[in-house]
Amino acid sequence: MHDRAGLRALPEDLIDLDALLRAYVEIKPDVSDPGQKVVFGTSGHRGSSLDGGFNENHILAITQAVIEHRAAQGVTGPIFVGRDTHGLSEPAFRSVLEVLAGNGVTALIDADGGYTPTPAVSHAILTHNRANAAQADGLLLTPSHNPPRDGGIKYNPPSGGPADSSATSAIAARANDLLAQNLNGVKRVSFDEAHKAAGRYDFLGRYVDDLPSVIDIETIRAAGVRIGADPLGGAAVAYWGAIAERHRLNLTVVNDAVDPRWAFMPLDTDGKIRMDCSSPKAMANLIEIMSGGAAYDVATGNDADADRHGIVTPDGGLMNPNHYLAAAISYLFTHRPGWGADVAVGKTLVSSSMIDRVVAGLGRRLLEVPVGFKYFVPGLLDGSVGFGGEESAGAAFLRHDGSVWTTDKDGLQLALLAAEIQAKTGQSASQLYAGLTEQYGAPAYARVDAPASREEKTRLAKLSPSDVSAKTLAGEPITDILTAAPGNGEAIGGLKVCTANAWFAARPSGTEDVYKVYAESFLGPDHLKQVQAEARDVVAGALKG
Repeated sequence: MHDRAGLRALPEDLIDLDALLRAYVEIKPDVSDPGQKVVFGTSGHRGSSLDGGFNENHILAITQAVIEHRAAQGVTGPIFVGRDTHGLSEPAFRSVLEVLAGNGVTALIDADGGYTPTPAVSHAILTHNRANAAQADGLLLTPSHNPPRDGGIKYNPPSGGPADSSATSAIAARANDLLAQNLNGVKRVSFDEAHKAAGRYDFLGRYVDDLPSVIDIETIRAAGVRIGADPLGGAAVAYWGAIAERHRLNLTVVNDAVDPRWAFMPLDTDGKIRMDCSSPKAMANLIEIMSGGAAYDVATGNDADADRHGIVTPDGGLMNPNHYLAAAISYLFTHRPGWGADVAVGKTLVSSSMIDRVVAGLGRRLLEVPVGFKYFVPGLLDGSVGFGGEESAGAAFLRHDGSVWTTDKDGLQLALLAAEIQAKTGQSASQLYAGLTEQYGAPAYARVDAPASREEKTRLAKLSPSDVSAKTLAGEPITDILTAAPGNGEAIGGLKVCTANAWFAARPSGTEDVYKVYAESFLGPDHLKQVQAEARDVVAGALKG
């Protein structure tokens, strides 16, 4: 824990914005350096211009690669382009438009020149594709909750959600080829020409006006639920005010500042500025507002592209993301009569087993998938999955009538759901979760990192159940060893070991020489520590073969 975690950033913590923007243009990536190649993780390509990881040539090459990929897939409609408030998002936005126009592809950008949350782009893609034969897709310029020095770009195909691995692998490979060829093959025009060629789309209006189809806005308004919303300086900054005004809600935007340096943010646990709405340290400002008296019935925060949610209640402070997922599922599947009895609940395999117990109690089917929201896209799209959620505070769910709302994470939707829970039940989401623990038990959950070499991380990602020789974990018989997700059979890129009352999952980090150990126990914090300690031994034994 950094000694200033939770305290407001000092001048020396802030990025040099001018240097960041100069580096975007001046540094030319060296594709022989793995750290400067195009690499798509679970949420697109991310990096910093200062490190040669997110520069103009990257974006030019990626955009050209996306254009060629969409053409090969028969996608002929417009491409929706959104950006968040990170400093690198604006120049990357300009680069994207220049290449789209150079290739004769119609870009649809925000009608008012504003910032665009990820869920608003997903909503726009799906809305367009329901009404048009020529299918649309999207590009988003955002590194999500990453520090101010970072930039990011992600591609959403016509399904509206994150692209699958086959698409991102092809796009990355082609982009790296273009970089190696000094961008030979990239078609580009001036920004002025590109900006004039782009179409305009009312992302905010269409998203906000459609909210009653997915949230019981009328009940929230009638109950007078007092909502405090903090966009954390991100792309939702104009959306919360519009939601309050158009739907006549008792909603206050507690901070409407936009600063690509994020000078108003408290430091996260490691001393970095990070717009992580699931972190108590990063959310210290909002937590302080709520702890100073019952100014609001519920307060919410979002990350920079508003695909994540943080829920603060007067009685419970910032809710653990796993706790809120369980509470949301319990509420939704008892308050959405328009959803069919066969509609499933989706979770990632590192999310809390409290969800498993809640889903079993509801008599619903559980769809457990690897880490990555892309695995929920097919089910959300066809309505067979009512809710998909990740332990990192990202989720989305269906409309009242059981049809798709978004196929990407929606932090605004989940934040408004907390207000609906309060309005409908008279309980906060944290009180609802407390009731679940009385019924199902109270789990202890944590994630820690363990050191691992690059070779060990590679072996960890390719383990099979037979590589694990251990028979017990923290005093309990091992009941299941997973290297593929039970919900869809996809490789999890690591290992999950389960007992009757506990589990751990180990996954290699994509950026550091560590592997991540997620663990949970229904037998208390001390048992959790035992699970974490033995997890390292189990992984070490498996890696030795």
